Amino acid sequence: MSTILIADDEARIRRLVSDFLKRDGHTILEAADGRAAMQLIENRRPSLDLAILDVMMPGMDGFDVLRELRSQEGNDKHLPVMMLTARAEDADQVRGLEEGADDYVTKPFSPIVLAARVRALLKREGRSATPVGQFGPLSINELRREVLVNETPVDLTPKEYELLIYFKNNRSIALSRESILNAVWGYDYFGDLRTVDTHVKKLRAKLGDCGSMIETVRGYGYRFEG
Repeated sequence: MSTILIADDEARIRRLVSDFLKRDGHTILEAADGRAAMQLIENRRPSLDLAILDVMMPGMDGFDVLRELRSQEGNDKHLPVMMLTARAEDADQVRGLEEGADDYVTKPFSPIVLAARVRALLKREGRSATPVGQFGPLSINELRREVLVNETPVDLTPKEYELLIYFKNNRSIALSRESILNAVWGYDYFGDLRTVDTHVKKLRAKLGDCGSMIETVRGYGYRFEG
């Protein structure tokens, strides 16, 4: 799916939006202010598919971030931006759209409707149908269920493949062994948590040098940093 940045100074709003977008399989990055958002955009630009920017943020507000982003794009591919704000005035919406925003959502909002508008915006921009995830030499094609390392096919078992997809869809998020077990093996699985460790070990070995992208979070679980 897509990688989406949510920038809002309210942790409650970030969590609400993040939870609903993760249900669609998106990878979520978070920023609590405009400067942090701009830094993430600059560092992760090639892998970003959408930025959701709150207008009222400390330091750089959403309009500042949008203006800076658009001024830097040059020949780079257009990054879709959705503005999220408590301001309902027409003038603010017009300003955001004129400065390059692709959509504008006012608070309070329905997270279900917001998620639908995200899907529509990604589809419109031609970003939602990209079947291949590229992480350096690691390539994951979900339509073909194909994993390549340096263009060489990697033979994964169904569970190893599902485990890799779960890591990919939760990129940069620390995942507990319990959450991995529930997501990949199901809530009715009666196995041991060591099942996760065993499969991660085998998956790392098959991915070769790319296996280091699956980092151990000491005393907790794992995190994929592709």
